[in-house]
This record gives sequence, structure tokens and C-alpha cells, in this order.
Amino acid sequence: MNKLELMKTANEIRKGIVEAVHSAKSGHPGGSLSAADIFTYLYFEEMNIEPQNPKKEDRDRFVLSKGHTAPGLYSTLAHRGFFPVEDLKTLRHVGSYLQGHPDMKHIPGVDMSSGSLGQGISAAVGMALSAKLSNADYRVYTLLGDGEIQEGQVWEASMLAASRKLDNLVVIVDNNNLQIDGTIEEVNSPYPIDKKFEAFNFHVINIDGNDFDQIDAAFKEAKTIKGQPTAIIAKTIKGKGVSFMEDQVSWHGAAPNDEQFAIAMEDLKKAGEALCQM
Repeated sequence: MNKLELMKTANEIRKGIVEAVHSAKSGHPGGSLSAADIFTYLYFEEMNIEPQNPKKEDRDRFVLSKGHTAPGLYSTLAHRGFFPVEDLKTLRHVGSYLQGHPDMKHIPGVDMSSGSLGQGISAAVGMALSAKLSNADYRVYTLLGDGEIQEGQVWEASMLAASRKLDNLVVIVDNNNLQIDGTIEEVNSPYPIDKKFEAFNFHVINIDGNDFDQIDAAFKEAKTIKGQPTAIIAKTIKGKGVSFMEDQVSWHGAAPNDEQFAIAMEDLKKAGEALCQM
């Protein structure tokens, strides 16, 4: 995909996020929207995957460590062809396979059930280590929240990843600077994030996580790194793409009402129309 196609796809994925959370009347739109460009790049450009064969052995793996932003992952999987886009409207409904957190047993394309913050990166490290021990060439990607990295288990897993030289692992931190109770500095500052990962012997890349040129360059650079895992620190805007949600902590875990939903979808419709003019 070229950059414009990626931008259009990310806009459609954002529509799916808003529709899913509105239909569920609950969920986490802010962090799903901030990471939508990263999800888009991973699933439409970077990863070796086949929607028609989601369990193929040599596929690249993805673990959503910040599992509450499942609407972002689900919308991406749906638009990539793993399951019908219309199923997004069943998010969190009784009987739906699209639960509040990713479930590897019931959702095509989900490689690891996740949601307990801090634990996803450990699963990803295990997958990457397994690939090394098996001489398999698949790569493993995991997306963490910047609030999530306040969890100690993140750093235990990072220590192991570096000590085992897992250069097939890419850790992405969605650094939108907001968590449920406020800014990450107010709650328990993890800054400087890049220096911490460097201290754990990661190759670190700092980018604007809502800019496809920078995202593209970062993942290409990660593929050239040998003997070290890579951490991509992606500065993003929480609620990106929806005017009243952008950089507002109140939209960490709240669903838009009907009036707000209409405004959000109009924002995204206009963004899509503008992209079509480019």
C-alpha cells in the first residue's frame, strides 16, 4: 500500500472503532484511535499474515498488550478480512465473540488473549524466544500503552528479551501521554521512556506514531537490527481523528452517545473526503 492508501484505510478503521464502541455503549476509544495508524501499518504493510489462514505456522505474531484497546485491533482485523466488518457492532454484546478484551480462542487473527496490563509483552517475548529456539523466521510485535509500562512485569520481560538477543521482537509503546486517571506524569511518570529501553539494551526509535512516513521508516529500520530487540516509542494523540476526543483523558474509557457519535462519524467522513481529494 502507498501512504495515501494507508491513510484512507486508517480512517476507515477509526470509523469502525467509533461504531463498535458506540454500539457497545462501553469500551476504550481514545487509545484505540491513537494507535489506529500503527495497527494499519502492521496489518496492511508490515506483517506476514493471511486472513484466510490465520493460524499458518510461519505467520508473524502480534500481541495487544494494552488489551482494553481491543476495538482498534478488532476494526483492523475486520477491515483486513479476518471477519465481517458488520460484526464490529456486536462488540461486548452478550453472545458475541468480540469480547471486551482479545480472545485467541474465538477471534480469528488474535494470537494471544490479553488485557491484564503488563502481561502481553511477556507473551510476546515467549513467542520470539520460541521462534529462535525453533529456527523459525517469523517476527513478533507487541503494542503497549505508556501508562501500562508503569507495570514491573514489562521490565522483567524486557530484560529477558535483551539478554536473549531477540532481534525478531519489536515492542511499540503508544505514547499518547494519557491514562485513565490523567497524564502519565501525574500518575507515575515513566519518562524518559526511550532511555529506559536503551538501559535494557533495546535498539530504540522515537517517532510520531500518527505519521506514516515515520512509521514506515521505523519498522524498516527495526528489520536491519541484529542482536537486539527494538522498541519504537510512538508519540501519538489520544482520540486521534475525532475532534472532541483528541487529547482528552475523559475519552480513555467512555462511549459516545448518539449525538456525539454523529459528530465523530462526520469528522471521519470529512477526513475521508479530504483524503480522496489528494
